[in-house]
Amino acid sequence: MRLSNWRHFDFWLLGAVSILIIFSIAMIDSAIAGNIELVENNTLGRQILFAGAGFIVIALVTILDYHVWITIGRVLYVIVGGFLAFIAVGGETAFGAARWLDVGFALVQPSELAKITVVIIAADFFAHNQDKIAKFLTVIRSAILPFGLVFFVIIQPDLSTSIVLLVIWGALLFASGLRLQHILIFLGLGTVLPFISWPFLEDYQKQRVAQFIFPDETARFGEEYNVLQSQITVGSGGLTGQGYRQGSQVQLRFLKVRHSDFIFSAIAEEFGFIGSVIIILILFFIIFRILRAAQLSYDTFGSMICYGIATLIAFQTVVNIGMNLTLLPVTGLPLPFISQGGSSLISLMLGIGLVESVIARHKVLEF
Repeated sequence: MRLSNWRHFDFWLLGAVSILIIFSIAMIDSAIAGNIELVENNTLGRQILFAGAGFIVIALVTILDYHVWITIGRVLYVIVGGFLAFIAVGGETAFGAARWLDVGFALVQPSELAKITVVIIAADFFAHNQDKIAKFLTVIRSAILPFGLVFFVIIQPDLSTSIVLLVIWGALLFASGLRLQHILIFLGLGTVLPFISWPFLEDYQKQRVAQFIFPDETARFGEEYNVLQSQITVGSGGLTGQGYRQGSQVQLRFLKVRHSDFIFSAIAEEFGFIGSVIIILILFFIIFRILRAAQLSYDTFGSMICYGIATLIAFQTVVNIGMNLTLLPVTGLPLPFISQGGSSLISLMLGIGLVESVIARHKVLEF
């Protein structure tokens, strides 16, 4: 990469990501305060380590021409698919699903890398078949590779990540110029699919959906308990919040998984409505910068990569916040750049590196 390309680097995008990661570390520190198990497991230290590694990933991926990832993506597909297949047999289990590989110093979640892999392989396919997208056979062909990873993810079982992979594929399919009749077909399938898949869902997945549709406000255990505590936590923050490390629901540990899935509720309690809105605005500023990069890309492959990464961040943001506000069923999707989780953070920063690589190889950005 030539030095002249670095002047196109989107420092606004990197700055927004950096702000969220620094804020994330502070919030995780607050959320795990007093939790001896999490402190002894060096949860905060590992998150800082992954964040540092993530910035290195952004720099290295930016240096690489993003077209190289066409080949790398195919290799990744085989590796990630192999890991997902192995996890189905011997992965670490939590919350009713086997999703992690124990590599000694950390638990690695290959399904997070599968999200970036789907972005790359789908972007490559649509870039090379954009003139054929009107043919339904091309649409079917575009689904073969993504659905291969979806299969191994859903048997873990991990329904939420499976949906993310399908949403990424669907968004890129739409961006490539999907015909109206095909859109109507997929909308019809999307309406029928929940009813078809219901008998095959795990009991805990059915329980989450049932609790969302028929909430039990008197429940004191399980998913119902944390949904109720999430409502209390968000409500107790008010307009300006109770202050950093001052939230009673968080500090007294009434709210569970407050450093990961429900970290937005912790933010709402400590920084209130105003603080929560600021965080949401920063997240959508990141999405805006990525979509801008898609428009500035000089080729379809670069644009598709950016659309895929923007879709990933936007979808997980909406679903996680919706879950915290009890507007959507409980899922395991993290809040991008903020929820604790090394695999999620590294994969997202890899995605940011891909976007920066696209930006660095075209005309100058204008804010």
